[in-house]
Amino acid sequence: RVVKSLKLTLCFIGPYHILKIIGDVVYQIGLPLSFSNLHSIFHVSYLRKYGYDPSHIVESHNVQLKDNPTYENVLLRIEDKIVKQLKDKEILFVKVVWGKEY
Repeated sequence: RVVKSLKLTLCFIGPYHILKIIGDVVYQIGLPLSFSNLHSIFHVSYLRKYGYDPSHIVESHNVQLKDNPTYENVLLRIEDKIVKQLKDKEILFVKVVWGKEY
């Protein structure tokens, strides 16, 4: 069974200037105002060296970010319930299948 993560999709846009090297692996990047809701400090694993290729250019003014880039999980069904004994307590474990609501 394949589970697809709904976290941020890997995407590279830019190039942007490095404003400050904070540590060996942490950089502060100069982002445009359209990305004002993003934190400007990145680990180097999220950055790539820029090599010019006109076919890969994404204009940052075309990229739109939501003010609240979240979604709400919706309970689809309860798969299983199990009660486990922990010393003098009974703990209920519930296996839940979640969906997403946009």
